[in-house]
Amino acid sequence: MNDAFFAELSAWLTQAGLAGTSEIDIVSGFCDRCVAAGLPLARALIFIDTLHPVHEGRLFRWGYGPTESPLLEYGRTSVDAHADAAVAERWRSSPHYRMVQTGESFLRRRLNATAKDEFAVLSDSVAAGMTDYVAIISRFAPEGVIGEMDGVYSSWATRMPDGFSDGQIAALQRLAPNLALAIKSVSLARMTGTLMETYLGRDAGQRVLGGRIVRGIAERIDAVVWFSDLRGFTRVTDTAPEQAIPLLNDYCDAIVSAIHEHGGDVLKLIGDGTLAIFTAKDRTHACGAALSAAIAARGRIDELNRRRATDGKPITDMYLGLHVGEVFYGNVGSRERLDFTVIGPAVNEASRIAAMCRSVDQPVLMSSAFADVGDIKRRVISVGRYALRGVAHPQELFTLDPTV
Repeated sequence: MNDAFFAELSAWLTQAGLAGTSEIDIVSGFCDRCVAAGLPLARALIFIDTLHPVHEGRLFRWGYGPTESPLLEYGRTSVDAHADAAVAERWRSSPHYRMVQTGESFLRRRLNATAKDEFAVLSDSVAAGMTDYVAIISRFAPEGVIGEMDGVYSSWATRMPDGFSDGQIAALQRLAPNLALAIKSVSLARMTGTLMETYLGRDAGQRVLGGRIVRGIAERIDAVVWFSDLRGFTRVTDTAPEQAIPLLNDYCDAIVSAIHEHGGDVLKLIGDGTLAIFTAKDRTHACGAALSAAIAARGRIDELNRRRATDGKPITDMYLGLHVGEVFYGNVGSRERLDFTVIGPAVNEASRIAAMCRSVDQPVLMSSAFADVGDIKRRVISVGRYALRGVAHPQELFTLDPTV
């Protein structure tokens, strides 16, 4: 491999990073080009932390069998209650963990009967016929750390009888930072999208990434507004504060998953409250999706309550208000801190309707505007007319018909 090859491969990595080429394609393209140039790679692993509510990191593989996925997303490795025990143990017995502890950036092991017992991954490599193993950490500056990882971690193995030559090792060390930069570039873009969707909601996150970040820019949309909260949550926080967060997480899982599966977007989690919208060109479709989500959420909460009660944990229920109308959807706030949300009378009415659930002892209440859409009225029953705080005239409210 000569300087022309290094320049060509570095240029390709730069372009791949700028173009947003997937990490899998970057890794395979990099390895294929190296092999074509005479670097005898047989296996490669590259992994980087990811800012994701479930996964801690992503592992990219090259040179493995057709049944082994080139991408693995792994769970928490920290030694705490959220860690995946098997993943955490494998991490602590790895060469890269040793390098993190010692501050090293390079580790090499000739693979033989003695070396394979030092790290679990080396035993796997020997079994696969590898003869030489190299681990590299391409470290970030302190202010560039992602999650708990301080760089892009990679490992490289060969089946050549004599292992890697010194020149080939030097080539790997020279090329690894360029690969790391491309991987980091693409990963950061993906993480930004994940964080936007996680904290703003799926549709709102995509809109912000698309440039909708100017204060005061909002559009009128027709939407079903979902406003729900949990019954007696304040009592739980007062009497068993250590139970509050686990309880909230359990019930949010049930509610949010039902909303998402039926096409809704969760805009905000406010304590124990959930604000979501369902939009569609056809109001009938949006209202039908919201009603299906409400039924699904109630079913999941019933199942969750049975499970929590069996475990001796506190249980609760959901109060839900549904309304449909025109809202403003966009950025509201100060120059330094914006919120992408919905505002307008329809949002206020949905909140007031949800609050009425306690007074009329119903878990779900819908406005007449919502119930009048499509065939929804055949699935609901009236609970009477009620004055809503801040709403000019009494409103007829509806709930799910238990006989349907």
